[in-house]
Amino acid sequence: MSRPTSLTPPPEAVVPQPHPDAPSPGTELGEHYSDCFGCGEAAPGGLRLRTRAGEGVSVDAEFTVTSQHQGAPGLAHGGLLTCAFDEALGAIGYMLHTTAVTGHLETDFRRPVPVGSTLYIHAWCEAVAGRKIYSRAVGRLDAADGPIAVEAAALFVSVGLEHFVDNGRAEDVRRVLDNPDLIKAGRAFEVNP
Repeated sequence: MSRPTSLTPPPEAVVPQPHPDAPSPGTELGEHYSDCFGCGEAAPGGLRLRTRAGEGVSVDAEFTVTSQHQGAPGLAHGGLLTCAFDEALGAIGYMLHTTAVTGHLETDFRRPVPVGSTLYIHAWCEAVAGRKIYSRAVGRLDAADGPIAVEAAALFVSVGLEHFVDNGRAEDVRRVLDNPDLIKAGRAFEVNP
């Protein structure tokens, strides 16, 4: 996949190591917020992406396409596939112990993803330069070694919690801050802008 300059790590970027408190490989990361469309169990029609810590600064996720995720008859909607990649790539911030938002995301669709299939997504961090996190992902059909259906490259930007408090809908932010049960594994604010 050819990438624009904004998705190519600059020469001074470094390949990061997982944060010392990052979960061990295979650990399920769980939902970060119950109402998150990407991973939350409470989001009607949501993707319910399941993500696990991978080796190094990587994650592995699974997205099973249901009839609610259709674009063309019997096929996943491309925007929802992009959403699944955004969610998986965003979870890399958890491995670095930083909150981050999507700055730029590109997806390349290689083959159709049918309803009823499961997309196995492997996402990894290529490099970090200051607040910028450069990452990539590949999605395979129906098995971790299945045919490639979708590829993505992304730039995430580390932000402080004030980004979410200052910009999120006040009643939703207050509901999370007032109810510690809604904060899942310290990841409630690990969302996209």
